[in-house]
Amino acid sequence: MAIEPEAVIGDPERGRPAWPAPGPAGSARGPAGFDPGPAGFSPGGALGAGSARATRQTSPGRGKALAVVALLIGGAGVILAGIQVHAGLSPRKFTSAQRQQILAWEVAGRWRELPAGVIFPAAATYPPPSQLQDGGPLALAAQRLGIARGVPCQQAADPAAAAILDASGCQGLLRASYIDETGSFVVTLGVAAFPSAAQGKTASRALGPLRPADAGHPDALVPGVRTATFASTPAAAFTDKKRQVSGSISAGPYIIMYTIGYADNRPKVPVDVDGYTYAEMTSMGQGLARAIAHELTLPPPVPRCPGAPGC
Repeated sequence: MAIEPEAVIGDPERGRPAWPAPGPAGSARGPAGFDPGPAGFSPGGALGAGSARATRQTSPGRGKALAVVALLIGGAGVILAGIQVHAGLSPRKFTSAQRQQILAWEVAGRWRELPAGVIFPAAATYPPPSQLQDGGPLALAAQRLGIARGVPCQQAADPAAAAILDASGCQGLLRASYIDETGSFVVTLGVAAFPSAAQGKTASRALGPLRPADAGHPDALVPGVRTATFASTPAAAFTDKKRQVSGSISAGPYIIMYTIGYADNRPKVPVDVDGYTYAEMTSMGQGLARAIAHELTLPPPVPRCPGAPGC
């Protein structure tokens, strides 16, 4: 089967914090209002007669007290300077709110930064319908048929879904198509990206839940993603008119949408009358959507402070 070459989604710009430039060099002059003393004063020079008389009149006890006060003031200054130096050399600490904001920002940017083949892997597994799990855990597999270019949300979603996505600030929509290992079903998965998890949840609620009674009925699908077709693959004939089941899940700042149909030229028919077919389609769509959501929302490493070993 023909697989479109993977491409990096987006072109993230990477930079580093710009540390403030050092301020202007300090002046050697004293502070404003500094008075060097009366004319003729010479530090370390000989004292005049008046000064000698003042010295003779100062008691020894008063001199000791002044010396103690000077030592205390000087010691306090040294301690304060030490505290300031230690604070300047210590690692910067992020608050809990700042850490959460950084983590959320990193997760919300993955749709631009991760390679297309990481978001949409070449092969993926998903759990089968509950009817097949009586004998223990079982995993079904799907193969990727192609990855479409990222486009604005209104270009890759039904009109009703596009209006909902745009109202919540949808930034872009990525799509890929898969086929199940039996060659029976084709599914297109779409990742709609939002600036925040709150905006994603708002759009997800507005899209509405999956309704089994709508499966396969004309004009009754839940508003969602449009199909992504790829020439010379089983997805070549998977057009919007052949969609049988559509749905979506919410995952942080993302909505992962899916739409499924038959891989052959079988006409569109209501599948809700066939409980197993409906269950198999929904398990495939939801299972692959959760696998993609897991990769996009993995907890990132704890943010590190600039210029320090850690926070």
